[in-house]
Amino acid sequence: MNVRNIGDPHEWFDVLVTGETSQAAVMDLEPGGGESGHKGNEHAASEQVLFVVDGEVDAEVGDERRTLKAGDVVIVPRGVAHRFSNRGTRTARTLNVYGPPAY
Repeated sequence: MNVRNIGDPHEWFDVLVTGETSQAAVMDLEPGGGESGHKGNEHAASEQVLFVVDGEVDAEVGDERRTLKAGDVVIVPRGVAHRFSNRGTRTARTLNVYGPPAY
């Protein structure tokens, strides 16, 4: 059994565990504009479930935009352009699940 904790030391984005059909990763977005990448970021073959563990995250998924807070969860469908950013004053942490694995 491969067990990792999202609190373990990691880079701003780190794949925690990968199975045959899914994968989990942690992402930390720094305050004041930290972001996941350009809006063209997409996973052609994978759905992404993003759960906000701490902080607030500005989510752009397709043509929709919302501010997510701790406890919120969103699904990014396969092939949909998306970006997550942090315009807040403290680090935002997310837990991301991809199916099938994206990384």
